[in-house]
Amino acid sequence: MTLFVGFAGWAGAIVILASYVLLSTRRLNGRSATYHVMNLLGAAGIAANSGWNGALPSAVLNLIWAGIAVYALFAHRGAQVEAR
Repeated sequence: MTLFVGFAGWAGAIVILASYVLLSTRRLNGRSATYHVMNLLGAAGIAANSGWNGALPSAVLNLIWAGIAVYALFAHRGAQVEAR
């Protein structure tokens, strides 16, 4: 289990960094579902790793980060449906 949690943390960090690089280089739009899914998955991985290792401030921060990504996915989905 420890190996899986370690992998989840590193994968989460890489995914969040990749989403930020793609956003900063304008290869992703900040309102795209891809951007928010990447942030959701990355934050979930880091939250799992942080919680497992007792780093509660980081775990809580990343749970909130994931919650914002979920909110944005649903909020933007509704806006895209209305725009059509």
